[in-house]
Amino acid sequence: MSQPEEKPKGDPWHAFGYVVAGVAFYGLLGWLADRWLGTTFLVAVGILAGAALGIYMTARRFRMEPPDQPHSPKPDITDEQ
Repeated sequence: MSQPEEKPKGDPWHAFGYVVAGVAFYGLLGWLADRWLGTTFLVAVGILAGAALGIYMTARRFRMEPPDQPHSPKPDITDEQ
């Protein structure tokens, strides 16, 4: 009997949501920091950081664990002589 295919742990919309929420949240923080500090580059930094963190969170959530492998003992180096 064959094993059923393993399905992903979540909905693809969750992945999209992580990325969009990260860009929106950290972009907003960057925009607020720009307004507060009088700079013009922090919104871009916030958007890039939010996208990176959103992709990281997506990778962590949807990471598939490898199937259980039978344990194979490592050869003992001292027995080779």
